[in-house]
Amino acid sequence: QVSPGLRTPRLPVWLCSLSGRHSVLFGTDSRLLSDWKAERIFHLYFYSGQQEQTQTAHLTIDTHSHHWEEARREGSCSPGRRRPALEMAIRTKWAGATISWNGTDPFF
Repeated sequence: QVSPGLRTPRLPVWLCSLSGRHSVLFGTDSRLLSDWKAERIFHLYFYSGQQEQTQTAHLTIDTHSHHWEEARREGSCSPGRRRPALEMAIRTKWAGATISWNGTDPFF
């Protein structure tokens, strides 16, 4: 018997396997589960449990920004730069989203 809390979580939680490592990506806004309008700009948190990660990464996801806005923030030499696996995983749900790591160095 599966608990109703596991079948219908109260907060958005994704278990990830990125580059062979297990981790969790989660949000603290329950509206992400039921209100598509909450998916404009929102925050997600990422924790891998690995020794090199000393604190949970706080990410800001913007699903309505434009690719040229992200390029301007990153600098002119970045269009072909390698993207972190976590960003690519997030974009499987929110295609084209820009992701801010809020001062944390992105993990690869």
